[in-house]
Amino acid sequence: MFKIEGFDKLQRQLKDAERAFQELDGELGSVTFDPQEPASVEHAIQEMTRMIDDRVGRYASNPIVGPLVDEMKVKYREAIVEKAATERLKSEAGRGNGD
Repeated sequence: MFKIEGFDKLQRQLKDAERAFQELDGELGSVTFDPQEPASVEHAIQEMTRMIDDRVGRYASNPIVGPLVDEMKVKYREAIVEKAATERLKSEAGRGNGD
């Protein structure tokens, strides 16, 4: 007969992951920023990061949750930066048309 070790630890990690994903279910929050102001964009990114950490930061050391939370932060950061760039381009195009 042999003994499998680590199963209890895995079960705890999975249970924590389930709790973390429940915390992320629904709306996370919203941020506003001035796309013309880099400091405003950076503040929005920091605020978004804080919202994620407030919800699931206590699970960050979980090997299942931690990498997903990090990836989520990167994706939201990219989305904010992209939105700011798009809005800046729209603004510049509007000025170029005599507006």
